[in-house]
Amino acid sequence: MRLLTHRLRTPRALLGALLTALATVAALLAAGPPAQADTLICDQYGTTVIQGRYVVQNNRWGTGATQCVTATDTGFRVTQADGSVPTNGAPKSYPSVFNGCHYTNCSPGTSLPTQVSTISSAPSSISYGFVNDAVYNASYDIWLDPTPRTDGVNRTEIMIWFNRVGPIQPIGSQTGTATVGGRSWEVWTGSNGANDVISFVAPSAIAQWSFDVMDFVDQAVSRGLAQPSWYLTSVQAGFEPWQNGAGLSVNSFSSTVNTGSTDPGDPGDPGDPAASCRVAYDTNVWQGGYTANVTLHNTGSAPLDGWQLGFTLPSGQRVTGAWNATLSANSGALVASPVAHNARIAPGTSQNFGFQGTYSGTFAEPAGFTLNGTACTVV
Repeated sequence: MRLLTHRLRTPRALLGALLTALATVAALLAAGPPAQADTLICDQYGTTVIQGRYVVQNNRWGTGATQCVTATDTGFRVTQADGSVPTNGAPKSYPSVFNGCHYTNCSPGTSLPTQVSTISSAPSSISYGFVNDAVYNASYDIWLDPTPRTDGVNRTEIMIWFNRVGPIQPIGSQTGTATVGGRSWEVWTGSNGANDVISFVAPSAIAQWSFDVMDFVDQAVSRGLAQPSWYLTSVQAGFEPWQNGAGLSVNSFSSTVNTGSTDPGDPGDPGDPAASCRVAYDTNVWQGGYTANVTLHNTGSAPLDGWQLGFTLPSGQRVTGAWNATLSANSGALVASPVAHNARIAPGTSQNFGFQGTYSGTFAEPAGFTLNGTACTVV
């Protein structure tokens, strides 16, 4: 008779193994889906899609020198930017990420082109990474046209210069100043021979910002450079380098276009009810650190596509990592944007995301949350 030489596992041992397995599964679920592999683009007009909804483009239109960008989960970085062009002329390229249509290339699921008069808000956020050993601007482009064209240059280009390094200036000349989105800007106007250009230049560098694109569109309309009957065809964020540029990055980008009445006295179309939302904010706090799990419930009767959840972290808090969402900033006012697998929230359902952070002083939770600019109920 063969003797059994192995020991039987006790119930306590079995329970320990089960708990270990469950902890492993929980850790994997919390980490979210595996990150998309970075994509290197060196073709002159090469593109790729990120987050299932935005297009990253190399767009090396003004030079024959090599330029390469690496698309990431949330944006892109310039990995090679050879050559230079005179600083009194046009830049050598516009590596960028966009929502909308650019020379017949339309981002997946975009609602653009959309008529300006039908847009109630267009929340967007951007986080830039700058370098000092180059001549460039960090520019956000907004394109407008009298027709919903997707195949070429539009009539009016709005440029927001978040930063400029070196002896460069916008097209035309400075024609004034303006306060837009709560910030002060130099205003430049002119034409590049193909389209009108109005540029808003920040007096000092802005590394990250969440804002409403329509604030700048309204400026163009008020100055006679566009009409409410025109179309918003694309929004784009990137860099215009004149010399070098390797190391520049768009760390994160988000863009949503909401349609509906902007008149608070207009009840709107009953067939298109306003979206409603409820947010649950659950935290696990320890000395100097915490994790937050955010659950966004769609309490309306229409699906939420490409949601943007805004909130402000209390003073002293800073995000160190996130899952199931892209955050526009690490502290202060920020916007959470979905990743590909949770971009839609059907009526009566929810999606969640989370992040880990640090804090100093007394821990507190955000005072409120807004979904695409509308306040949510917090539970």
